[in-house]
Parts: sequence; structure tokens; C-alpha cells
Amino acid sequence: MQAYLDNIKAKTGKTPADFRVLATEKGLTKHSEIIAWLKADFGLGHGHANAIAAVLKNPDFGKTSLGVKLEKVFSGSKSHWRSAFEILLENIKTFAPDVELAPTQTYVSLLRNKKKFAIVQPSVQDISLGLKLKNQAATERLELAGSWNIMVTHRIRIEKAAELYSREMLVWLERAYQELEQ
Repeated sequence: MQAYLDNIKAKTGKTPADFRVLATEKGLTKHSEIIAWLKADFGLGHGHANAIAAVLKNPDFGKTSLGVKLEKVFSGSKSHWRSAFEILLENIKTFAPDVELAPTQTYVSLLRNKKKFAIVQPSVQDISLGLKLKNQAATERLELAGSWNIMVTHRIRIEKAAELYSREMLVWLERAYQELEQ
């Protein structure tokens, strides 16, 4: 959702708070009215208009703390991956002190200057590390992401917690992080 909101701001120069003010001034309260207005007046596609409408209809949107969001990603049968993720994050901070986390319902995006360079997605049996890597051929270990997640180019499946923060993974992560500078 945050990616949608970032794209909308880049396109329109407006934040959800700006849209809230404008919608209130116009007296728009219904979801369908808000979507139609955003499409007509701002040229937003349906998905982007729907994202803004959802935010406007939910005043508490975005107020959930990072910790609560992370708990949801690493909940239930995926909770055993949380400590490995925390170790990975501490290691990432040695080369990426500005790394930001943006959890979704199912994975955590790793950001540099609001741009995604990697994702971490736990499941019951494994955890996947998704990376944005330019001009990188697939290898036996580093597969193309394909339809797994279109926000990254490559995927590494990890079955043991210590593999997640191994030197190999940190090298790949640092490369993805550094490529955002270029």
C-alpha cells in the first residue's frame, strides 16, 4: 500500500492528508464518489484511486506501529523466523545504516531512500529473500523472481535460519543496496 501512496505523491504531489482536505471540501464521503473524483480530477488509475479512498475512509490507516506490523508478518507458524530476521537486520545496518522497513501483510520491504532493494518473506517451511539486482543472470541459488513477486528481480529460498544472515546473503543484499546509488 505504501508503494501506491508513494507513486500517487510522485504523480500528483499530494499526500493522503492533502486528498482528505480536498475530499472534505467537496463533501465527498462515499467510496465510489471518491474513486470517481480521483480518476477524473487527478488521472489516477482504479488501483491508485482505490488506495487513496481506502485511506480516506479509514482515519487510523498507517497508525499501526512498525513492531505490530512485523509481528503480523512473523506470526503463528512463521514466528520461528523472527529472531533470524532481527539478526539479519543488525547485519544489514553495518553497510546500510539508513535502511528502513516497510512491512506488508506477508513480507517486509527493505528500503533505501524510500526505494525497495530487497524483501524478506517468511513461510512455515522457509523464508525467501527477494533482491533487486541489475543485469544479474540466474544461478542455481539465485533464481529469477518471476511471478513470485514482481517488485524484485531475484529470489533466494532459505531453509535454515543461519543461512538468512550468512556472508553470501549479506553480499547479495549489499549489492542490491549499492545498486540504488547508480
